[in-house]
Amino acid sequence: MEFISGNAIKELANPGVVSRQLLNPENSESKRVTITEVHLEPGASQPRHIHEASEQIWYALKGTGRLLLADEQEKPFAAGDVVRFADKDVHGLLNDGDTEFIYVSVTAPPIHFGYAYQEKR
Repeated sequence: MEFISGNAIKELANPGVVSRQLLNPENSESKRVTITEVHLEPGASQPRHIHEASEQIWYALKGTGRLLLADEQEKPFAAGDVVRFADKDVHGLLNDGDTEFIYVSVTAPPIHFGYAYQEKR
């Protein structure tokens, strides 16, 4: 069994975005998943990107936003919605609402996302 205390959870941040690293290669021996809780301020975004060899599932907990997809496509994404991105699927997110947007991401196999963030807390 592994137990991760809430006060031991590290955060990664970019302007307007905080990613709480609930379960990742730095705090877990799991070889199967990374789990993050991501907070975006109104107007903040995560630019389009891909993961070469991992799939991701996002579960929206709070707010409204727009998924940023391949070929400049967008799709509404709001609290209660779930989306799955296969390996190499283009994806990103824009919080176009007027409140904080929060989602939980499950990534398999695990990725350490430190490379994508400017600040580590």
